[in-house]
Amino acid sequence: MATMNLNQYLREIQSSWESRSGTEVSELLSFNHPHVMSSKLTAEGFEKSAERLVESPLDELVILHLRCLNCVNQQKYLEAYSEQSALVQAFTKLFQTQKEDNWALFIMYVISLDLRMFAIKADKELAKKGADKPGQTLEKAAECLMGLFRVCAADNRSSDEDTKRWGMLYLVNQLFKIYFRINKLHLCKALIRAIDASQFKDHFSLSQQVTYRYYVGRKAIFESDFKSAEKFLTYAFERCHRECRNNKRLILIYLIPVKMLLGHLPTPHLLRKYDLLQFSEVVQAVREGNLRRLNNALLQHDAFFIRCGVYLILEKLKVTTYRNLFKKVTLLMKTHQIPIEAYLEALKFMGVEDIDLDETQCIIANLIFENKIKGYISNSHNKLVISKQNPFPPLAAIMKVCRGKEISVSSFNLFTLWCVDRPNPAASQASGNFAGEAVARQTSTCFSLKNNEIDRKELINRIKNEFFTKLATI
Repeated sequence: MATMNLNQYLREIQSSWESRSGTEVSELLSFNHPHVMSSKLTAEGFEKSAERLVESPLDELVILHLRCLNCVNQQKYLEAYSEQSALVQAFTKLFQTQKEDNWALFIMYVISLDLRMFAIKADKELAKKGADKPGQTLEKAAECLMGLFRVCAADNRSSDEDTKRWGMLYLVNQLFKIYFRINKLHLCKALIRAIDASQFKDHFSLSQQVTYRYYVGRKAIFESDFKSAEKFLTYAFERCHRECRNNKRLILIYLIPVKMLLGHLPTPHLLRKYDLLQFSEVVQAVREGNLRRLNNALLQHDAFFIRCGVYLILEKLKVTTYRNLFKKVTLLMKTHQIPIEAYLEALKFMGVEDIDLDETQCIIANLIFENKIKGYISNSHNKLVISKQNPFPPLAAIMKVCRGKEISVSSFNLFTLWCVDRPNPAASQASGNFAGEAVARQTSTCFSLKNNEIDRKELINRIKNEFFTKLATI
């Protein structure tokens, strides 16, 4: 193929077109096919030869392809993109005229992929020239692909076997790759609605479904919809071919942080198998409730996490780490009425600097609000009163996900209106005794904490002598 001359190429593509062989024509229009290595295809006069040996309307596509190849050979990617864009637009018009027929879908797949790749190279070329707007060529490429998508989506009269709608998901995946690259995820919504409404939603090829759910899962992460993200990314990981290790690794880069936010920590074996040991220290820090170790792990591999776009998600694990730390403190104290100072001293030991009692209460209020702790804060006694039954519910069982509602110290007073000195409804339902105690506490009739008061010095000594020696074993 690398030594194919122009006449051989033209006769072969014409023959494939006449036999309506979409796969063969697509190969001869693809830049991943060996024919592009032949310098003879772009010899002088190739356009006239194409007009003579190839019938209309194929001749226009062939000429544009060879023009594009000529530009690529000269490494003129801006011009190559222009020729490929013209090819896609010409094919779109031709494709629309092929009623009740979809044999040309394979051609569409190839030319749309090449269009996106040339757009990326063209944008890099523009960036070297100091272009003001990054990704402008990719935006234009997306407009071309949307033209093809409309043709496919509008083919409602053909039979299920011959409809062009089978090409919708491939184009959606190409558009997803563009929108993620240029950071315009809001444009994905209409495409997702179109696929969800398609009768072929669960019948597209598995490879396309895996790609689709990978991107939908990533979009769900940006929207803090971690339950949906887990569902889509898990589907993609489990059904991705086992030999596609790089793709499975790519899925795990996003699935692991989501799973961790929902309380599922990856095993060391999984991290080793897919060369993702960057997460190893993060996992250990969250498991131990070790804030210092978590901060160090994020700092050590920040370049990797930022490049992958998961750094901010991993930072959300600080809340989970607080929860795990406070759970260990609670287990050590062996009471359902824990002084806030116990949590404060644990935070200080774990390297949290410049923290005081109010801020510690704020962190606890945040955990109560997110249902990660069942209980309430007794502001007058500076204690956390927890449910006697399952005060730290499994993260995976918490259905309510608080989206973007982080609590700062300045908002603490607002939370005292409904978190402090008030029982958590979920906690009240979990234990009849706890609910009764909460009512007594609010009416100030018989809920006394005096017998459980712990002197500050005694508390600090107890934490230092007992808690920190046992922390890693709980």
